[in-house]
Amino acid sequence: MPVTYFIGDIQGCATELRQLLTLIEATTPDARYLFAGDLVNRGPESLDSLRLIRSLQQQGRADSVLGNHDLHLLAVAHGIRPSHKDDTLQDILQAPDREALLSWLRQRPMAIMEQQHLLIHAGLYPAWSASQTLQLAGEVENMLRGDGWLDFLRHMYGNQPDVWNDDLQGDDRLRCIINALTRMRFCDQSGRMDFTIKDGAASAPPAYLPWFDLPRRSTDCTVVFGHWSTLGLVLRPNLISLDTGCVWGGKLTAVCLETRQVIQIDSPQHRKPGR
Repeated sequence: MPVTYFIGDIQGCATELRQLLTLIEATTPDARYLFAGDLVNRGPESLDSLRLIRSLQQQGRADSVLGNHDLHLLAVAHGIRPSHKDDTLQDILQAPDREALLSWLRQRPMAIMEQQHLLIHAGLYPAWSASQTLQLAGEVENMLRGDGWLDFLRHMYGNQPDVWNDDLQGDDRLRCIINALTRMRFCDQSGRMDFTIKDGAASAPPAYLPWFDLPRRSTDCTVVFGHWSTLGLVLRPNLISLDTGCVWGGKLTAVCLETRQVIQIDSPQHRKPGR
């Protein structure tokens, strides 16, 4: 079985990704890669990043979960959301293979289980077990891959409901699942999610904690995630945080599933953090 590496948020930093892959493959030429989402946006090479990861996936060597920036690309490309002033998506939107890339992107999973490691982009809702998370992720995947996916994207945005309930239905249910998996950082004891604070773990609002510091049902697996660049690399027995701020002048990080070996590439500052 090939050695597997988890890789944090690329965000259009294709040069750094190629450097990282070269470093890994110098000793592990048949390595397999699982990406934590946010493959595109803010960095200078979103098109190259998407093409490279798609090529690896089509070779059977990689896959990626969907991140909030990947979903944003789908919405912008189909006129559902306007571009933001700091978006770097035009190279994809104007590419001759645009439709093939976008079609491939929306087929990506929301969660991946690999050898008792559960990969998601942002957060795992504390009340969800690993098996429930995969089931709920599948509901979103089925909608994104189905005929009504554009209408689904039109109703995807919003902060409510911010507490999960098994009885949620329709757009509210799917929005809550997506927000947990692609946006959540902080949560309170009742399960209420906060989507406003983006700083490190110590910046939690009153009564809130990082989602992974709350008691959670998913103790039978190691949760692997990105999304939180101000948190950085965290390695715990049942937790791996991967986003080390490549696009902000930090590092691009890979962690080996089997050994916990950390491999990193330094990155120039492509974007300055702002509020």
